[in-house]
Amino acid sequence: MRTAGLTMNDVWAHRVLRERGVETYRLEGVTAELGVMVESLDLKHRGKEENYRPYLHMTGELRSVTPAKALPFGISQVTYSPGQGEKVDAFYEFDDQQLVVLASKGYFTSGFPVPEQVTGIEWELPATADMLVLAPSGAQTEDDTPVVFTQIHGIGGLEIDLESSGYDLAGYFADHSKDGVPRTEAVVDARGLKARSDAINSLFTEDELGLDTEVKQIVGASAPEAAPVVDGMSSRLQQIEAEIAAEREQYQTERASTEGTTENLYRERVAAPLHRAEEQKVLFAPPVPVREAQRALNLDLDLELEEQEQETRRREVKPVPSLDERKRQVAQRAADLDFGEDREQILGS
Repeated sequence: MRTAGLTMNDVWAHRVLRERGVETYRLEGVTAELGVMVESLDLKHRGKEENYRPYLHMTGELRSVTPAKALPFGISQVTYSPGQGEKVDAFYEFDDQQLVVLASKGYFTSGFPVPEQVTGIEWELPATADMLVLAPSGAQTEDDTPVVFTQIHGIGGLEIDLESSGYDLAGYFADHSKDGVPRTEAVVDARGLKARSDAINSLFTEDELGLDTEVKQIVGASAPEAAPVVDGMSSRLQQIEAEIAAEREQYQTERASTEGTTENLYRERVAAPLHRAEEQKVLFAPPVPVREAQRALNLDLDLELEEQEQETRRREVKPVPSLDERKRQVAQRAADLDFGEDREQILGS
């Protein structure tokens, strides 16, 4: 039986989990196959530590979830209407044999395009999921069907390859090895090829990376025609580094705008309040010219108070009289005393 599904972050899922007396079945780690409508496919590269190994970044919309075993009540598939499914990001890793095929088709030439025939169709990708099945109410009606809530593990970063998905995407690339002119390729059945179980190793070994240096040491200045090749390779590496930086920035922006991711939680709950607090602080702070004027005014007031204090001290300190001045003062005091005694005698007689 097929039934329409809801995501686990739906408000009804939380109500079902809190409700008592409701018959539910909770399944975790269910092996399933996702039906994803592919919207875009981009050829990107790893970092310098992985020798810029190419990979494909696929984005699309979840359309169905098919468990390996039937769910309770005979549910064999959960479907989603267009626009109702979650966004899916998957990363397809090429193995070494597929990289050899890409190199033979002109991967190292400029303008190596991604095939367009793999977009706009539904892919089947392996994944694991948690599911919550709400049993019917028991009423014998047509609308009384079980409700299924799903949560796909790592839906924002599914790691797939030839062995896990069964798709050999290297066969879909056109041949651009001859002056960028595409060559008609036979239609490759993505499901008809046998999956290989070879381990994915590095594209170039350390010895191969050091080969260019050894050739320069042996040949020396006798091969000046090799310089354009080296310059072309350096420019290609710089171009790839710039593409990687742009891809990383775009990926971080997408993660920050995707609800439920760590980057989104940081932007909404940590960075946004900090930015608002900083803006309020700047808004209520006085302008720089006002602060400079206040500082200058305070400095002038301090200087004026200091000058007034020094002037007061100069007025309070009296000069020390000389010896002649002291003698004159004593003589004047003695004369004043004698005049006072004579006056008293006159009044007494």
